[in-house]
Amino acid sequence: MTPSRPATAPGVREPAGTVTGPVGRLSPTDRFLPLWIVAAMVLGLLLGRAVPGLDEVLSAIEVGGISVPIALGLLIMMYPVLAKVRYDRLGTVAGDRRLLVSSLVLNWLIGPAVMFALAWLLLPDLPEYRTGLIIVGLARCIAMVIIWNDLARGDREAAAVLVALNSLFQVVAFGLLGWFYLEVLPGLLGLERAGADFSTGRIVLNVLVFLGVPLLAGYLTRRTGEKARGRDWYETRFLPRVGPLALYGLLFTIVLLFALQGGKITSQPADVARIAVPLLAYFALMWAGSYALGRAVGLPYDRTATLAFTAAGNNFELAIAVAIGTFGVTSGQALAGVVGPLIEVPVLVALVYVSLWLRRRMTTEGSGRGG
Repeated sequence: MTPSRPATAPGVREPAGTVTGPVGRLSPTDRFLPLWIVAAMVLGLLLGRAVPGLDEVLSAIEVGGISVPIALGLLIMMYPVLAKVRYDRLGTVAGDRRLLVSSLVLNWLIGPAVMFALAWLLLPDLPEYRTGLIIVGLARCIAMVIIWNDLARGDREAAAVLVALNSLFQVVAFGLLGWFYLEVLPGLLGLERAGADFSTGRIVLNVLVFLGVPLLAGYLTRRTGEKARGRDWYETRFLPRVGPLALYGLLFTIVLLFALQGGKITSQPADVARIAVPLLAYFALMWAGSYALGRAVGLPYDRTATLAFTAAGNNFELAIAVAIGTFGVTSGQALAGVVGPLIEVPVLVALVYVSLWLRRRMTTEGSGRGG
């Protein structure tokens, strides 16, 4: 996904009334994403009050323990994201071993461990939300990161490659890491496990369905679309048409989640605030640590920014899908996933500004040394 319009060229003034800066380069849909999410939450709460038997209606048409309407919403939410990935460029990042190794370590070793630690430190008394956040930590970002990377003047091709690698790696690694962080590691540390209703096999199955199916569909769509009409048509005509489906699927899922969880949410509003705290800490720690690592290993600014944003973001779509499929649509685990994008969007927009400030500072310092 890319911003709807490019940055204004140096020396050219923005039209009167135009929103400038990184936020101004977001499409209206992406710029107001937190607002859409809040509106979907409110609509869901109102729907839950207006239709008391909604949970019974949804459970009457379910397959494999998950409601068919919600499953369709989740698949629609995932497909456009994976149709955007340039799968033919996976090999281009292999030449930059510093970027590749740093990204893999940050995404698949450090990121899940940081979220695990924060979830246990800040939510020791809320096991469902804690488990939901751990699942969020396992779902590495494959969507919005391209937007943040573009706004921060990161390396677009490197971001696309890392997104593709994360997409493929998640199919294999998500279930294994879920088993480790929810069952094995808590046992080793003498902590409470995820619970008797937890099933590693269920997580693997849901990853295969809600990531594997749209991943295959996205790959085949790009391959056949580019072969028939060319890459330019695919990326400038086709993707803008299917891209909004991701947001529609996300909002549809949020409406149903909040319709089913309305009673819990309205009776315990402080829980949402408590879920937000470890998420805020996670984004700050992962972005700052990743940026520092990129500079320490000698990456240029554009690839350092790419490394930082791909490590800090999370694939909330997948986390929500896995939480619903494994623990149920009314579970606290699913609610933790839903709160995620509400926090992520404003925080990462703020980090875009921080990144651009660091870029200007690096440029100024470089010019000073050169003079």
